[in-house]
Amino acid sequence: MKTNPLIDPMLDRREFTLAAILAMLSGVTITISACGSSSSSPTTPTPTPQPPAAGDKTATISANHGHTATITAAQLSAGGDLTVELTVGNGHTHTVGLTGAEVVQIRDNTRVAKESSSSSGHTHTVTFN
Repeated sequence: MKTNPLIDPMLDRREFTLAAILAMLSGVTITISACGSSSSSPTTPTPTPQPPAAGDKTATISANHGHTATITAAQLSAGGDLTVELTVGNGHTHTVGLTGAEVVQIRDNTRVAKESSSSSGHTHTVTFN
């Protein structure tokens, strides 16, 4: 049975060099694998809002923590009933339902405000225009 080369007093130069290199490399590996976030729990990144495309309408959202809501120009042109999903904010989403008449009002630049669905114990007021 071979003894541990790191504590064996009878090491030859080759065994000592090999043991020393392995010890240094294991320290580097531990250091590299320990790099990362100082946070102990993962977080959901907040999406970066993109500017709306020409003709799209983007809502303002009360008590917002990262949500966005946009109605596309094509949806506005169609003018039918619509369910708009608020983008993920703080790990959850909401929806807001609009009637065809409300979509037409939004298209015609009339202010329309609706309460979103409840998620994570809260709602938001979603306002277009």
